[in-house]
Amino acid sequence: MERTSVQKLARVLRVMVIITFVCNIIVLFFVPTLAGMLAENRWDGQTMERLLTGESAGFWLKFSVFSWSPLAWMFALAGEDFYWPVLTLFLLSCGTCTAVILWQGKRVLDTILKGDPFVLDNAKSLKRAAVCCFVISGAALVRVIWGLAYYQSIAPLLTYNALFVPIFLMGGLLFMVMSALFRQAAELKAENDLTI
Repeated sequence: MERTSVQKLARVLRVMVIITFVCNIIVLFFVPTLAGMLAENRWDGQTMERLLTGESAGFWLKFSVFSWSPLAWMFALAGEDFYWPVLTLFLLSCGTCTAVILWQGKRVLDTILKGDPFVLDNAKSLKRAAVCCFVISGAALVRVIWGLAYYQSIAPLLTYNALFVPIFLMGGLLFMVMSALFRQAAELKAENDLTI
């Protein structure tokens, strides 16, 4: 059976989604370390060069493992500066939700490749993606409110966090509409299959 142009595009998109998903999972492991470097102002122009050349890769790997330990979190929460824990929790929650969204996209693309996209599983996958968008939007809103209280200025309103709130809210609403459309199409398809 010859593949349609939609299925050819779905195959390419599926590969891209899988690559992005794997990169997302790998980066999630290093989030506490990178957030700690940012919080301590240890990120300079040569840091990435040292990491890429392997000059200090062993140290950063050990430091990344330590960043996940409860001891690192106890030290961070015992201090007066809560920037690192808040940034880390925000990035981990957004990264986890992004991984879930990518996985749901892969599941939808899989049904397109099978030639049967109008199934209830796609509606459920799109609904899960919508929930994740709403979680990211809520986390960004909490971080903006926290930033307003922490910095006692309106500067957090001019950051990417403030942009995440409406963007992911609209994305979640769009996923909800698509979920309803896929659910309706699946129900119509099931009715047509029964009448034939």
